[in-house]
Amino acid sequence: MSAGAHQGPAAAGQVEQMLQQVSPGRYDAYEALLHALARSQVWMLLWHGRAGMPDAQYGNMEVDGLGYAPCVTSAAELAASGWNRDHELVTGTEIAAALFPDRWGLWLNPHAPGGGVGIPWLDLRRIAGGLDRLPAGPLRISEPVIDIPQFYALLAQNAHRTPAVRSLRRAWVQPALGAPYLAIGLDLYDTGQPAVDSVRLMIQQSMGAVPDGLPVSTVAMNDEYDPVGMWMRACARPFFDRDGATRPPAPGPSYGYGYPRPY
Repeated sequence: MSAGAHQGPAAAGQVEQMLQQVSPGRYDAYEALLHALARSQVWMLLWHGRAGMPDAQYGNMEVDGLGYAPCVTSAAELAASGWNRDHELVTGTEIAAALFPDRWGLWLNPHAPGGGVGIPWLDLRRIAGGLDRLPAGPLRISEPVIDIPQFYALLAQNAHRTPAVRSLRRAWVQPALGAPYLAIGLDLYDTGQPAVDSVRLMIQQSMGAVPDGLPVSTVAMNDEYDPVGMWMRACARPFFDRDGATRPPAPGPSYGYGYPRPY
C-alpha cells in the first residue's frame, strides 16, 4: 500500500475516548467511534519510506484473514508504541477513502493493552461515503421474510417496460443499528443518466404496492464494494431476469462480508 502526503487538523481526542467504550456487542459505542474517526486524524505507521515520498508504504497486518493498516490515534500513543520508523498524519476520511477500495481495514493502536481495535474495510467505505448514508454493519443478510407478491409482480412488470434493467434481486437486511429493510438489487445494462432516471421512475411507480411502514432501499449490482450487492450476486436468484438465465443461488454466508466472524 502506498502512502501520500496529507496534513490534517489536530485530533480532538474523541477517538481515544470512544476506544475506551468499545467492547463486543456494543455496536452503539463502535458507531460513535466511527463518527469520531471521521472527524479526526490518525498517525499512519510507515513501514517503508518517508511521509510525502513516492515510495512511502503503510505497514500491514492480518487478522482473521483480513488485511489492516496499523495506525495510532495521537502523538502520545505514537510515543507509547515505540515506533521508530516514519509516520504520516492523515484525516480519518482521507485514509478511509484510500484503503477501502483495496479492501484494507484500519487498525487503531495495535500496541495498546488488548491489541487495539480494527475497523474493517466495509466500515471505512461507510466513513468515506457518509456514515448516515450506508447501513451500520455487520449486516445480517438473508432471503426476505415478508410475503409481498403484489409488489414484486408490479416491480417486475414495470422493469419489463424499462429497457435499462437486466435483472432484479432482493434481500432482507438487518443492520447492527437501525431498522431492518428490504433491498432491491438493480442489475442494469446501461448506467448513463437517462437510464438511471428511467429506473428511478420505475421504482417510484412500484412503491404504491409496498405495505405501509416497510423500508425499501435499492442497491446497484455493479457496485463491487456493496456488501448487500455482494450477497445478492452470490446467493439470490433474480425474481426478474430479462435474459431468462435461471441460475440457482450458491450457498453463502448470512452474516455479511468483510467483517471478522463474531465470537
